[in-house]
Amino acid sequence: MSQFLKTISFAALVALAGPALAQENETADTSGASETSEPAAPDAASDLDLGAQPESPASEAPGSEAPTAEAGVAAEDTPEEGPGSTYTAAEFGDWQQRCARAAEGTDPCQLYQLLQDGNGNSVAEISIFPLPAGQEAAAGATIVTPLETLLPAGITLTVDGGQPRRYPFEFCAAQGCIARVGFTNAEVAQFKQGANGNMVIRPAAAPDQQIELTISLSGFTAGYEAVQETVPAE
Repeated sequence: MSQFLKTISFAALVALAGPALAQENETADTSGASETSEPAAPDAASDLDLGAQPESPASEAPGSEAPTAEAGVAAEDTPEEGPGSTYTAAEFGDWQQRCARAAEGTDPCQLYQLLQDGNGNSVAEISIFPLPAGQEAAAGATIVTPLETLLPAGITLTVDGGQPRRYPFEFCAAQGCIARVGFTNAEVAQFKQGANGNMVIRPAAAPDQQIELTISLSGFTAGYEAVQETVPAE
């Protein structure tokens, strides 16, 4: 079964991220392994089937001009330069540093990765961003999966085969179903030291099946440190 996700803009992720990153964990068993779970959040109606055919995130309307080779990564981000417009500041391994232009002060940035299945279909997105010091969570993440993902199953994350942790979805919008989670310093350290993360979701149409997606951690440490420099000092 092929999976599908309409790639959403970084501006939408920024709007969906929000400050609330609860971490009230409960332990549950999954296939003999200890798994930390959280209560599911309210969700909205969805209308996109996981079985739909994938679309290219770079698809263009008829008659539009493709960026020139010389334009590079930033070509697709240059039409708008005002506050709120987005751009790719740098790439670190398999991660992109995506930023939004601020009206004043430092531009807020996130680390972004598009997740694909074994057939190269775009399935999910993850954006990770450091949080100001003094909070329970050291970093936040926004994860977007296809509509008609099985919401009660949540999202399960592991790093290099370590202890699985489960996070709930909060809601669904036109772009997909969104989970907003928080990571402790110890969990961020696992990302920095790890080689690959693993994310598991289940389709609502086939709840007995699971979709496993690899989160490459190549370049994560350097990218996270670069993004951390954009966090406003308190």
